[in-house]
Amino acid sequence: MTDTKYVLAIDQGTTSSRAIIFDHAGRIVAVGQKEHEQIFPRAGWVEHNTAEIWDNVREVVAQALAKAQINKNDLAAVGITNQRETTLVWDRKTGEPVYNAIVWQDTRTQKIVEELGGEQGADRYKEIVGLPLATYFSGPKVKWILDNVEGARERAEAGDLVMGNMDTWVLWNLTGGAHGGVHATDVTNASRTMLMNIDTLDWNEEICADMGIPVAMLPAIRPSACVFGHGRKNGLLVDPPISGILGDQQAATFGQACFEAGQAKNTYGTGCFMLMNTGEEIVPSKNGLLTTLCYKIGDAKPVYALEGSIAVAGSLVQWLRDNLGIIADSKDIEALAASVEDNGGAYFVPAFSGLFAPHWRPDARGALVGLTRYVNKGHIARAAEEATAFQTREVLDAMEADSGVKLTELKVDGGMTANETLMQFQADQLGVDVVRPVVAETTALGAAYAAGIAVGFWNGEQDVIDNWAEDKRWGPEMDEAERDRLYRNWKKAVTKTFDWVDDDVVE
Repeated sequence: MTDTKYVLAIDQGTTSSRAIIFDHAGRIVAVGQKEHEQIFPRAGWVEHNTAEIWDNVREVVAQALAKAQINKNDLAAVGITNQRETTLVWDRKTGEPVYNAIVWQDTRTQKIVEELGGEQGADRYKEIVGLPLATYFSGPKVKWILDNVEGARERAEAGDLVMGNMDTWVLWNLTGGAHGGVHATDVTNASRTMLMNIDTLDWNEEICADMGIPVAMLPAIRPSACVFGHGRKNGLLVDPPISGILGDQQAATFGQACFEAGQAKNTYGTGCFMLMNTGEEIVPSKNGLLTTLCYKIGDAKPVYALEGSIAVAGSLVQWLRDNLGIIADSKDIEALAASVEDNGGAYFVPAFSGLFAPHWRPDARGALVGLTRYVNKGHIARAAEEATAFQTREVLDAMEADSGVKLTELKVDGGMTANETLMQFQADQLGVDVVRPVVAETTALGAAYAAGIAVGFWNGEQDVIDNWAEDKRWGPEMDEAERDRLYRNWKKAVTKTFDWVDDDVVE
């Protein structure tokens, strides 16, 4: 295969839509990107306008093709990756959403989650789906829409409405929408709904019934690498096959070439997500992690993973920028944090939507503790950076306990890996090397690889391994006693966020 063909990946993220074109060596040729609005109707609620997102997807695809000076004829395949649990319900005949997409961070379904758990609690479905009952996942979001949008339940039961995570929305529109669009998802996204049997990879009708979700609403479940369909006739992507779909964190794991059991990566984006490949074995977590699909290539057996999900990482930096005005640009956080020698005794626990792994405390809310008159904005910036590293250590500890595997290094990717101060502190806290690849856009790259493998552009996982290259490595430098002291203080700070949401708190 020559370098004259390329693969396009559409990365439909939490804050922006991106289209990235890759060559056969896995190098970036061109990028189109556009942010979309974050809608906060109430405290704890987060929504996206999906019409805006679909407009942006088309625009960034055009940008990328124009920058690369290529057209659809130069594309071997198209892949899609996405914010996973963000959920949409729309009319299959018109393509009109009945409500905004409810974003993965949204916590409005807490009462639904508690009711579903009943006496059995949060682990009611965990053995079947690999997930605890939490506001994070798609199923309860669909139930909320059907329960709260006038006429939605009746329309769903009549067969007029369908649902999907954002991968399904993008695929459906790319392939024609109301005029013959493909209504499908892949195993990784399906595994984030709380509705899929994790062993047999099909929808669980009993859980759907418990949540009041008609099975007919759900997309077809397919492998991560297979031909889903082709672009609509009046779009820019008419001919190339859309042949790869992976949820963003699974895509990054794929792009990082974590194909062996025990290999792990951490992605630093809006949130922070660590995945460890567990091979063909389904490993139930006893330490607050999720059991999820890692990927499935065509007819090959599915590969599973353990996942630690952290809700707030990069979005804390955005909050310091947008809500407090401490910095003018996200990249300014590193210089501000480096202006002080340490955190000044301040610890920032960003439990803005509760705590995800390994605590799973929806009653928690954010806290900045240890404040004295000595603390300045440099210390707060440093505490914000360190929060990401501390949360990652909590997840890694849980992952090692569940898997029995001691990690020797951690592969990292995502926007925050450009922050070298943070990466050094991360290595210090973990006590192992932190390694960043040359291509840090591993999420889009993973979707591109899956799409390209499905059509023979790449010869399976070995090509991914061969293309992967190390950019920079950080080794631990901190004294072990100091490392442990900081971590003890962090864990003490975390306890201060518990039990905040009660009857006196109005959200």
